[in-house]
Amino acid sequence: MALPKIKQDTTDTLLSSMAMPDGAGWSAAARADALARVQKMGLPTRRDEYWKYTDPATLTTVAAPPAATFDVGDETPLYDAIDRLKIVFVDGVFDAAASDDLTMAGVTISRLAEAGEKDIHWAKDLYGTLEAKGQHPVERPMAALNTAYATDGILIHATAKAEKPISLIYHHKSEESDAILHHCVKLDKGAELTILENGPAAARFNKCMEIDVADGAAFHHIRAQGRDHERRAVTHMFARLGTESVYKSFTLTANGVLTRNETVLELTGDDAVAHVAGAAMGDGDFHHDDTVFITHDAVNCESRQVFKKVLRNGAVGVFQGKILVQPGAQKTDGYQISQSLLLDEDSQFLAKPELEIYADDVACSHGSTSGAIDEEALFYLRSRGVPKGPAQDLLVLAFLAEAIEEIDDEDIAADILTRLEGWLARRR
Repeated sequence: MALPKIKQDTTDTLLSSMAMPDGAGWSAAARADALARVQKMGLPTRRDEYWKYTDPATLTTVAAPPAATFDVGDETPLYDAIDRLKIVFVDGVFDAAASDDLTMAGVTISRLAEAGEKDIHWAKDLYGTLEAKGQHPVERPMAALNTAYATDGILIHATAKAEKPISLIYHHKSEESDAILHHCVKLDKGAELTILENGPAAARFNKCMEIDVADGAAFHHIRAQGRDHERRAVTHMFARLGTESVYKSFTLTANGVLTRNETVLELTGDDAVAHVAGAAMGDGDFHHDDTVFITHDAVNCESRQVFKKVLRNGAVGVFQGKILVQPGAQKTDGYQISQSLLLDEDSQFLAKPELEIYADDVACSHGSTSGAIDEEALFYLRSRGVPKGPAQDLLVLAFLAEAIEEIDDEDIAADILTRLEGWLARRR
């Protein structure tokens, strides 16, 4: 069936301006398949069901809208106190001088731009595979676009417990940068890995990460999206979980004129656990969209979705979350909560929680609420001598606590709370 004209024109215009990287090697077939998916689906428009709350127009233009860089001054970089292996990208280009040696016990690390020139690589069986599967039942054309045109990325194969976290650092220096990165992560049976991400990355950023978590393996992910306010980003995380495996991901977003984070998880092995959480703070022309799709396709699996957004001065928050329980996925425990704290009458929160269940022995729940600061709690704090501004900040941090508690590392959780407190104080 032919695409609507507006979708066809948008797709043709962007694709005609892009070229696949030279020397694709083993990724060439996956890239060609992804391009075919984009051409068949067409790039998203506001008329698409899963984009009706978020206008993708600035994500699909030929040139990235300019975005000014943000000077953090003398603020200590996030994760700075942690012993980690640092991998740095500047506007989507690998910075070898700022990065550590890509050698560490328990893992092998390579770059897509270099490994892709070879004929054989372990990532050949993963690159584009989970993304392609994640296109059903909901089409995700921006992810397929990423698979087709990604210029670089990190390929990580964990064979045991990594001796320290891998830190992906994204710097934004050009106001017109347009970056596309694709990461692949494979955890063998019993392996354990933590990935830390932080930084604004580019004026416009399209990132995809595919994660294959084998039986008994554990994947931990903590992401802080940069404070450059004019930046735009669309990200996807696709993961497949084996028996008794663990997947835990937390994302902090402060600032950003447009951010869309999609997470697509498939629990394929019995007793798997998947937790996805996020905390977002928005002020003014801020639009933040979390879209999550979790499929339970095994017995006795657990999933949690916990998303909190604090919005003010006309900021917009979006949550679209779905739990799909396939036939035979008995004893599923699925939990989903999305909440917003609206600090004025101009901001809005748009939510679309969904459950689709085809098994009869399950415990699934979802809830979504929006509200203002609790006036009684605020009065209580002020009556104890706490000024109005700091009192309101305390209540905001208490509201975000449930999401931040999903971070296993207590030191990182405490650091994030401190930075959120600073963000609130600067806007008091």
